[in-house]
Amino acid sequence: METRLDLDELYRLLRGSHVRATGIVDTIRDPLLVLGSDLCVLSANPAFYRTFETDPDETVGLSFTALGNGQWDIDELRLLLENVIPRSVSVFDYEVRAKFPNVGQRTMLVSAQRLVHPDSRQRILLLSIVDATTRRKKEDEKDLLIGEFDHRIKNLLSVVQALARQTRTTGRTAEEYRGDLLNRLEALGHSLEVSAQKDEGGLADLVRRVLEPYRDGASRITLTGGPEVALRPAEAMSLGMILHELATNALKYGALSQHDGDVEIAWTLDQDKEETPLVRLHWRETNGPEVTPPTAKGFGTRLITFSTEQELGGTAELDYPPEGFTAHLTFPRL
Repeated sequence: METRLDLDELYRLLRGSHVRATGIVDTIRDPLLVLGSDLCVLSANPAFYRTFETDPDETVGLSFTALGNGQWDIDELRLLLENVIPRSVSVFDYEVRAKFPNVGQRTMLVSAQRLVHPDSRQRILLLSIVDATTRRKKEDEKDLLIGEFDHRIKNLLSVVQALARQTRTTGRTAEEYRGDLLNRLEALGHSLEVSAQKDEGGLADLVRRVLEPYRDGASRITLTGGPEVALRPAEAMSLGMILHELATNALKYGALSQHDGDVEIAWTLDQDKEETPLVRLHWRETNGPEVTPPTAKGFGTRLITFSTEQELGGTAELDYPPEGFTAHLTFPRL
């Protein structure tokens, strides 16, 4: 059974019985290094060798900053460690994100404390390394979800405002205006339900229902369509949010922000007996304001790209020619 100690407990242990401490250190599951005052490795525990898939010949006697392919050779980290022994300070959870030999891209947290070797009385450095890759990934995903939720709420408010502004008022009574607006808001609600549907559905129905609130007359959004493509719930949710994002951007900045603007949507299904079928969805805006490429990627662009690549397993090509924005989404139909 592996033992887990924090650095303070280990520090107190190593100041005591060295023989007993060495035996316990060998069972600790987090990588540990003992460094000399010159930051050269004096010893390492088995967990270090397992974690980084290395051996003593490639570790002991080398400078800590020279291990691997130099992933630890960070000026700030080196300065922090150099101050630990003479000043008896500590380093806690210094984050290193790098691609390590044999184990790939990882996020490691480095902590260090000074202690005196119980036999030689030499001042040495005890350094622990914690693999926080999974934890950081979950934190990053959580941050993205929070940002996505905030972005969608703001987009939804923008859409409601745009629908209210674009609902015709000339020559109509207040009751007629209210009825028309409420119908469009109801359609928006239905489209959001479709985006989060739990039953398998078709691409054509998803596109039609998601984009219904954004259509100002039959000619504003042309659904050229394509072959029938069945979508699993997760695919429908991701694609529905992408379509909402594209339509919202068109309504706020693109073709749908002008009365003469148009959007055309079409898709194809490439079926090869030897390969996974690919869905290719095309979004093209025309007759809108002149388009200029953005100077930086906004959250909406990142959302479209992330959803297409990470959730649909495909690619997203977003182009900004002056005559109108286009988006080409490609993803496998498994």
